[in-house]
Amino acid sequence: MSIVSTIAGAMSRTGKHTEADGAGTTAMATVAVTTQRRPLTGVERAAVLMLSLGETHGANIWRLLDDDEIRALSLAMSTLGNIQAEEVEGVLVEFVSRLSATGALMGNFDSTERLLQQFLPPDRVNIIMEEIRGPAGRNMWEKLSNVQEQVLANYLKNEYPQTVAVVLSKIRSEHAARVLAILPEELALDVVNRMLRMESVQKEVLDRVEETLRTEFMSNLSQTTRRDSHEQMADIFNNFDRQTEARFITALEESNRESAERIKTLMFTFDDLVKLDTGSAQTLIRQVDKDRLSIALKGSNETVRDFFLKNMSTRAAKMLADDMQAMGPVRLKDVDEAQAMMVNLAKDLAAKGEITISKNRGDDELVY
Repeated sequence: MSIVSTIAGAMSRTGKHTEADGAGTTAMATVAVTTQRRPLTGVERAAVLMLSLGETHGANIWRLLDDDEIRALSLAMSTLGNIQAEEVEGVLVEFVSRLSATGALMGNFDSTERLLQQFLPPDRVNIIMEEIRGPAGRNMWEKLSNVQEQVLANYLKNEYPQTVAVVLSKIRSEHAARVLAILPEELALDVVNRMLRMESVQKEVLDRVEETLRTEFMSNLSQTTRRDSHEQMADIFNNFDRQTEARFITALEESNRESAERIKTLMFTFDDLVKLDTGSAQTLIRQVDKDRLSIALKGSNETVRDFFLKNMSTRAAKMLADDMQAMGPVRLKDVDEAQAMMVNLAKDLAAKGEITISKNRGDDELVY
């Protein structure tokens, strides 16, 4: 997050002041009463500050902004209208007083979320944070137009054709074309025909589709940009061999059971591959060297072994079963390496949008 995002967040409270807010807040309240102007929003206050800094002093800050922040700030600046000198002074006094009181500011997702939780209901905070962590866009359809086409197609291929038709009719045409080209041919043709026959979509239908996308797709997509220490540690644990993993988990359970349980929940293991849908499982199998697959399944439990065999042709499954039978005992170290390789490959394919990984079969999608 940039310094201007921090500025906007630091000055986000408007119209609700307490005695503890200090001289700067009091000055702003006085100005608001005097001019009878509505309180400035956070981004408007940031705009006042940047206009006050001018070209010379504000240049270095502008260089730190991303395109979305520049657009938001530019829009606020262009629609500010006439700002009285007293109001400008109030903004500067409040900012300096807040900055000097804390010594420094750090703007990130977590600090923003904590700030919002102080004065907004939890459900509204969750929606706001999910949206700002997700792709850029003023509404759901603009956000979808900024989702990588392979990721969006991978999600839509499991939806009803009519739902897919509605979604593609609402996003940018060039993006819809790229998504449509990736969808399975039979589904794509069905969607094309439905789009040709589609008339105006009722607002209630659009609202339901938007809500579904927000709760089932965007919320999970936005979670991928949020990474805390437990998530990072879960990735590290995923790369341990079994003995090392068990040793650290056991030790952590004794010293910090809550963290140990959270890490175990976040870990994606070889056994979790059974949560892949049929298409994803078959894609993964095609990408794995058959010898490594044999070793990985040789050391797996019966559930995992049956899952992979059922996602292969009868002939290929029989050949693989024969290979596992013929290879005899296998070192546990080799099994661990083969299984870790498959887990990492699955994550790589998910990151490219070629497969989906679910927490629960048929449930929330995770995009790594």
